[in-house]
Amino acid sequence: MDGFDSKTNVILIAATNRPDILDPALLRPGRFDRQVGVSAPDLNGREQILKVHAKGKPVASDVDLALVARRTPGFTGADLSNVLNEAALLTARNNAKQITNAILDEAIDRVIGGPAKKGRLMQDAERLNTAYHEAGHALVAASLNHSDPVSKVTILPRGRALGYTMVLPLEDRYSVTRNQLLDQIAYAMGGRVAEEIVYGDPTTGASNDFEKATSIARSMVMQYGMSSNVGSVSFGRSGEVFIGRDMAQTKEYSDLTAETIDKEIRAILDAAHDEAYKAINLNRKVLDTMAKELMERETLNGDDIAKIFKPVKKLPKRKQWLSKSTRPKPKQGPIAIPKKAKKS
Repeated sequence: MDGFDSKTNVILIAATNRPDILDPALLRPGRFDRQVGVSAPDLNGREQILKVHAKGKPVASDVDLALVARRTPGFTGADLSNVLNEAALLTARNNAKQITNAILDEAIDRVIGGPAKKGRLMQDAERLNTAYHEAGHALVAASLNHSDPVSKVTILPRGRALGYTMVLPLEDRYSVTRNQLLDQIAYAMGGRVAEEIVYGDPTTGASNDFEKATSIARSMVMQYGMSSNVGSVSFGRSGEVFIGRDMAQTKEYSDLTAETIDKEIRAILDAAHDEAYKAINLNRKVLDTMAKELMERETLNGDDIAKIFKPVKKLPKRKQWLSKSTRPKPKQGPIAIPKKAKKS
């Protein structure tokens, strides 16, 4: 790589999705000394990407690609291309002439969870259990103060899931607060808690929810410094073994610290489980209403959910968190957000 003559105009470009395992020799001056990180596009970027992939496709005039971009946070360019390709295929299969909003909605669901398995036969008892499970997720999200709004709930099986609840932010977000993470954990617990309250005999359907909740709690304790007993320390996390590297992993903390970490993770999960329990008990009638609607209609969108959730009672806000309980509570919050200057 150092053998080119100075008069030879050669530019070498490479890409990787694993920058963490690159050999330092590749990154020293004179080699790959320019690094450009490519992250998922923001709202405006998603809209522009959708416009590029919509060219040449029969998109209906009432389709607003800005709304599609708002409904696809975190999607990459490949995901957005897949959405429009799926929409085109669905249009052809339905012998339709244009890509409509309904077809785009189904295409987004296919990219997220796979095609709906409408041919799968489920007993009414299992469908009702799934309805209560998904309604539990949605209800807990609606009862919390820092959770994103519920945009869709369905009990139509997709992929390995018997149903799913979609919670989407209203705008792009680049950092997450402690309360938002705690709400995500409590929301993940909502399905299992609904089964416990209604049936007293939970199913295996919450296994993936527990994985997500535990992963968030572990990151809060080990990476984000959001635990009073562990403190503002990052312990890192063990990554996957890659071509022999990290075969002999060393633990960066003592056994006593590991025990403390385990206790803190468990405490966060238990507190979230209790919050979900309180939220569903407080709004039990709404839970029954939503389960009934899901049994009749199978899929509920944002407007339908908003009507059902009108009588939902919110849980009290959490107390202000301090990294140490011995520290004085701040007497002043943030300044007001400055108003944007008007363009002349």
